[in-house]
Amino acid sequence: MKKILIPTDFSDHAEYALKVAAQIAKKNNGEIILLHMLELPHQASDAIGAGSDIPEIMFFKNAAIRRLEDLMDEDYLDGIKVSEIIQFELAFDGILNISKKNNVDLIVMGSHGASGYKEMFIGSNAEKVVRNSNVPVLIIKKEEGNFEVKDFVFASDFADEVKKPFEKVVEFANKYDSTLHLVTINTPNDFKSTSAAEETMKKFISGFDVKKVVTHVYNETNVEKGILNFSNSINADLIGMSTHGRKGLSHFFNGSISEDLVNHATRPVVTFKI
Repeated sequence: MKKILIPTDFSDHAEYALKVAAQIAKKNNGEIILLHMLELPHQASDAIGAGSDIPEIMFFKNAAIRRLEDLMDEDYLDGIKVSEIIQFELAFDGILNISKKNNVDLIVMGSHGASGYKEMFIGSNAEKVVRNSNVPVLIIKKEEGNFEVKDFVFASDFADEVKKPFEKVVEFANKYDSTLHLVTINTPNDFKSTSAAEETMKKFISGFDVKKVVTHVYNETNVEKGILNFSNSINADLIGMSTHGRKGLSHFFNGSISEDLVNHATRPVVTFKI
């Protein structure tokens, strides 16, 4: 977590994310890249490609530069290396492209979620980044104050494919001296006995050096409700999930529990790509 990307639209939620990112950067002696996306009309994008100097474009760019510089002067960023980027691109495309170009370790985003028809047909930018990012994405929903992760919930089926992203989960938990709560959510359509679920988690964790870990089996009508209700029951500080990043028809019909959590959870959510 040495290089952290923070997309900002200068909203309150974006600043909530920046404040958390600042704390993570200080804890890890890391740096922050502040990114603002200018989503321009198609004609303006064409004009930029042709090298035209359009006054409206320069106005918005200069305004964004001033707001980024104001952000960089905030006291909570003192002592942190902070750079700024303004990109003319669709938000989630630009976030992913800048992430790859700068080899970032973590993306931290603020989000107020999406619901109803917007969730089904458009979705939040945070949801799209979670679906497509190859690096961990931390979603912040509200002002967190002192960002401590005493209790970190990681929900999974604990299949072998999860072991690679789980390395980053362990790194995060150990860095914050967190108690890592591994939880299997039992649903009517996918039920395991407690003994079988506990054995699966015990076998899964055996190859990892986790400072503090406990296992749980939680019964609920569906996985998302189970994760949210279990996290509430222990007052978790952070919810972690691995994601396949399904796209197209597969995503439409199967959905993604990680993306649903990004939209519906009030606690911070961190996702790790399988």
